Amino acid sequence: MIHRFLSKKIEQKLFKKKAILLMGARQVGKTSLLKKMFSHRTDVLWLNGDEQDIRQLFESISSTRLQAYIGNNKIVVIDEAQHIYDIGLKLKLITDNIEDVQLIATGSSAFELANKVNEPLTGRKWEYRLFPVSFDEMVKHHGLLEEKRLIPHRLLYGYYPEVVNHQGNEKEVLRQLSDSFLYKDILMWEQIKKPDKLLKLLQALAFQVGSQVSYNELGQLCGLDSKTVEKYIILLEQTFIIFRLSSFSRNLRNELKNSRKIYFYDNGIRNALIANFNQIELRTDVGALWENFIISERIKHLHYSEKWKNYWYWRTKDQKELDFVEESDGQIFAYEFKWNPLAKVKKPKQFLENYPDSIFETIHPGNCESFICDL
Repeated sequence: MIHRFLSKKIEQKLFKKKAILLMGARQVGKTSLLKKMFSHRTDVLWLNGDEQDIRQLFESISSTRLQAYIGNNKIVVIDEAQHIYDIGLKLKLITDNIEDVQLIATGSSAFELANKVNEPLTGRKWEYRLFPVSFDEMVKHHGLLEEKRLIPHRLLYGYYPEVVNHQGNEKEVLRQLSDSFLYKDILMWEQIKKPDKLLKLLQALAFQVGSQVSYNELGQLCGLDSKTVEKYIILLEQTFIIFRLSSFSRNLRNELKNSRKIYFYDNGIRNALIANFNQIELRTDVGALWENFIISERIKHLHYSEKWKNYWYWRTKDQKELDFVEESDGQIFAYEFKWNPLAKVKKPKQFLENYPDSIFETIHPGNCESFICDL
């Protein structure tokens, strides 16, 4: 049902004499995708970097011993490869010395895996990113009408595969997922000395979705200095929990040049952190929920469809603002996101005067499919 886009791309790259790296947060379906792809094959060796004996296997291994261990298997999958010491060189060893074997490594930490393999595997890898299930994928699964009806549900519970597949138990699944995020990949790292303050930071970010964030203010809320806040935010971003959106600035003196907003890749995780699953009709933050949802879905859509665009938000010192700005091939697109399709929207006069060739559009639940879906 899910992640068909990526499985087709990976299939096209098999046995091209390069390793395949599949990155994404825990529980987004990396292993499930690969198991489904290779369910018809009996020549796949599965190794899990979370397991101590697998990590020990790779500690001082030669290409000869690796060849013996792989045997007649043609595909080697190493899950959570970031936990294996010096993994980049080990992957290079397999790719360079064992012919006719396709190596695939998955990782839930860009900081841990990508940084370790970039230099050893330069020119020897294909790298892909897996997100939670997308609106586009669900449209292709059960149709546009059904998925649009479910948008209020998605704003609350998000798109993690376990959430989508366990309707009625969303809160319990999300509670487990959020605990897994906090303790499995981040709090295990030596850099995280104060887990309670990391949780406070995540909660503060959840409450400030759609608003400008200040590292100094966040630090005061959480009892951390601004440099530690920035370090934690980078780690959260590199474990695919949050992402930063910078401000767009070209012409105006009063455009904010170094400000940022922070969003969650999944609404369900955001709501789990603040323990708020009230229905849409009872919420005061529906605008922020819609903004987080539509921006994260847009990023998934651009990534999977390989549409290369730069994106920001826009704000001036006198508080004129646009939710989202994109640029592609020199063309600028400006967007406002409104949950209520009937809400009055003032065109951003200052922006349009200074960027006269830009195109402006309001995105709401009634027309969002053109923004986040290939129809």
